[in-house]
Amino acid sequence: MTVQVAPPPGVESGNRPPKAAAKAQKQREALARKEILAPVSGMLTVASLIVAVASVCSVVPFLLIVAACRELLNTPVDTDRVWWLFGAAVIVLVTRALLQAVALTWSHAVDAGYQLTLRRLLADKLTRVPLGWFGERSSGEVKNYLRDDVEALHYLVAHARLEFVGALVVPLVTLGYLVTVDFRLTLVLLIPLIAYFVLFGKIMDRDGRDRLAVYTRWERRTAEATIEFVDGIQVVRAFGQAGKAHKEFQDAVDGQVNAAHRMKMPIIRVQSASDIVVMPVFVMLVVVLGGLAGVWLGWVDPLDMLPFLLVGLGIGSSLLGLGYGSQALRAGGAAALRLHELMQTPELETAATEATAQTGIVRFEGVEFAYRTGHDVLRGIDLELTPATITALVGPSGSGKSTLAKLLPRFYDVGAGRITIDGRDIREFTSEELYHTVGFVFQDVRLIRGSIRENLLLAKPDADDDAIERASTAAQIHDRILALPRGYDSEIGVDATLSGGEAQRLSIARALLADTPVLVLDEATAFADPESEAAVQDALAALVAGRTVLVIAHRLHTITGVDRILVLDNGAIVEQGTHPQLRAAGGLYQQLWEINEAALGTLALVEGTR
Repeated sequence: MTVQVAPPPGVESGNRPPKAAAKAQKQREALARKEILAPVSGMLTVASLIVAVASVCSVVPFLLIVAACRELLNTPVDTDRVWWLFGAAVIVLVTRALLQAVALTWSHAVDAGYQLTLRRLLADKLTRVPLGWFGERSSGEVKNYLRDDVEALHYLVAHARLEFVGALVVPLVTLGYLVTVDFRLTLVLLIPLIAYFVLFGKIMDRDGRDRLAVYTRWERRTAEATIEFVDGIQVVRAFGQAGKAHKEFQDAVDGQVNAAHRMKMPIIRVQSASDIVVMPVFVMLVVVLGGLAGVWLGWVDPLDMLPFLLVGLGIGSSLLGLGYGSQALRAGGAAALRLHELMQTPELETAATEATAQTGIVRFEGVEFAYRTGHDVLRGIDLELTPATITALVGPSGSGKSTLAKLLPRFYDVGAGRITIDGRDIREFTSEELYHTVGFVFQDVRLIRGSIRENLLLAKPDADDDAIERASTAAQIHDRILALPRGYDSEIGVDATLSGGEAQRLSIARALLADTPVLVLDEATAFADPESEAAVQDALAALVAGRTVLVIAHRLHTITGVDRILVLDNGAIVEQGTHPQLRAAGGLYQQLWEINEAALGTLALVEGTR
């Protein structure tokens, strides 16, 4: 039995015909929009009703003016009625402006509140997804969810429904009135409207959505490349790879520019044509030509052309907003789909039971696991970790070492079997209780923007200065912190720029401060300076009294003194024992040891020639 990790949002499984895939994508976006916007649907309905009334008020003044013009052509002219009609038109126009302002203010207030609520919901959601979810995504992708995608919903919330209501009500009211004047001229007026909708359909076709999807992917890639380029500039320059790193960033920017060009150029051409056919001048030309033909044939009274020239010309203006908002509508739909899929991400399930005193006995019982590829990463893992011992995991690259270690703090849940601490399944722990029980330090160090002290206090908010300094001293980072401008109050990225080894030692200090009974270290000294590596190892060894420690080692000389070594190969434990026992066995561990020794010899030779 294996567990399948869901593919990233937007990744399709299997192959579908283009039309079927486009239809399915459109249906998913429609469902996502409906569910994502459900909390504000009722409030937007109120705003839509206000806009509907405002849209009627935008047509009524022209009808009153037409009536006034007809009265002016009568003999004798009823001037009081003319003034009344013009006054009523002004009042209706003012009412329309007030209603439109109220509706827009209402929708923007709803949008502002919804964005805040949605960001809080997403942040809360991200506290409940497996930690492995973050390992599969860059910080740029997470930022896109919380900022860019939420902002992309602005048009859907604050504008889309209101513009749609306006674009629907104004033409219906106008055409309904004009039909009563002359149905034949009304049919003539429909010609530019039909042409507009045909052209507008080309803007919203599947090719347009595909081009937008490509552009969105390039936009995200550029954001990720920017973050990687800035964050890694020191490393790539140190190794003379600045040109390569810059090229990757430049390629991403060029790709985004090209995708933007391919997306926008067809839209610009079609949108320009659609704008022309509903421009007042073009509509007037069509109405005049149709009206003159009707007058010449005796079908139309010349006076009946007046309402078509006054009222009919305004239909196009109400439709233009649809075209200009089409790209924002598609972007909002795509963002809604991504956010909807994020909200559907499986969460870590907990069935909290009464907490008991933790001694730190860890058991893996028949554990199996597979990523979304379906390939088994771990198979039939049975092992026991006991307090006051250090157990090291070694094995070839891809053997499952890091995956096994990440199962203990529930970066992922097992597909089969179970992991227990003191006989209690870790899936029964609350997240807070689990992370008070299991501490971890992995190669990918994550620090928050804030002071050194704030980063350390994440492990234990109520820790005093003495506890902080003891943990930092044990991790060989205390002296480096004191050398900073404001010591422990120095802000990372402002007062302090930490090297990779320093950042990792700070994360070790944080784990030590947490004082958890179980500790997982994934090559915790991988970036430590050679002169401080032995000191860090000694410090860790001195602090494991009463703890259960699991170490994932890539450099075998760092774990020769541990209590037990487990050798993994192809997802299974193939050897276990102490360093001398495994060397004497002459199996896989001995092969790995020889490779390790050869690598150290080469490194020493290189260092000696400098």
